[in-house]
Amino acid sequence: MTDRVPMTVSGQAKLREELKRLKEIERPRIIQAIAEARGHGDLSENAEYHAAKEKQSFIEGRILELEAKLAAAQVIDPTTLSGDRVVFGATVTLSDVQTGEELTYTIVGQDEADLRQGTISINSPLARSLIGKSIGDAAVVRTPGGSREFEILNVRFGPVSG
Repeated sequence: MTDRVPMTVSGQAKLREELKRLKEIERPRIIQAIAEARGHGDLSENAEYHAAKEKQSFIEGRILELEAKLAAAQVIDPTTLSGDRVVFGATVTLSDVQTGEELTYTIVGQDEADLRQGTISINSPLARSLIGKSIGDAAVVRTPGGSREFEILNVRFGPVSG
């Protein structure tokens, strides 16, 4: 059995939307492009045909990848969680001990992470250093530029934006 892949409800919905688009729009489009390229004659020197086949291979690979992730998904709804400990789905407000800068991140699945949206992967060094800690605790994160220490100011749960 494959390891479970944690993701939020919205992360699961995004993967399902991408899978649907690939199967219902992209796959038929590329099949049509391959058929048209075949009609242009000699396939050994047909750049359109080879490009379409390469794109088809990519699409089919992505479909398999998405299906596997969705099959292994452990969907967690952050709106049903509560408490003061940092867990998957928590939105955490931190203070950088060195600079005093306040940062807020929501801990999500790997496929959902987008730093610009304020979401970080459960697999990231920062998230791993936060898991299990509570308000007032310090978390030390080792980065390529050296260690950084953060104090946890707030932990809350709710819908994941993005």
